[in-house]
Amino acid sequence: MRRVRSIAGDSVNLLLYRELGRSDDAIEEALWRLNPSLAEHGPVLPAGVSVVLPEVLPQLLAAAPVSAWD
Repeated sequence: MRRVRSIAGDSVNLLLYRELGRSDDAIEEALWRLNPSLAEHGPVLPAGVSVVLPEVLPQLLAAAPVSAWD
């Protein structure tokens, strides 16, 4: 697990997207489980908060739908 520090004005979603390239519900839930005291900082994190990032498994990409008009 990797540890990062927040930048002033970061939200959890912004931090996840910047560091992991995604901020969906599953990865956000994993982050909250690893950092239960993170909510004490409120919705906007101050600079320098240490955050443990969850391990990211590659997501399967859905195939593009086939259209009869393509």
